[in-house]
Amino acid sequence: MARLYADEQFPRLVSQLLRNMGHDVLTVQEAGNANLGIPDDRVLAFAISNNRAVVTINRLDFIKLHRASSEHLGIIICTNDSDRPRMATRINEAITTQESLQGKLIRVVRPSS
Repeated sequence: MARLYADEQFPRLVSQLLRNMGHDVLTVQEAGNANLGIPDDRVLAFAISNNRAVVTINRLDFIKLHRASSEHLGIIICTNDSDRPRMATRINEAITTQESLQGKLIRVVRPSS
């Protein structure tokens, strides 16, 4: 399963649901006060230094970071979904089909109504 780093705005319930699915998820809040409110490039740097892929709903900023450099362990950008179990399931499906997340930008979108 994947080692993930959930950024500050990522829904905590989805992090917990991903853990229940077997993923190792560390949240910004759990990583300590030094990580709260830091710029996105530092979020990504922290994830890299801890051998984790970033999971985020902050799509635009992390797309820019990926385009600037694919030297990371994966960025999973998600459309926010109020159906948290569905959101977690879609993330799980998107990442478990990958042999490796390294250097990849993975898009997880909410299904259209």
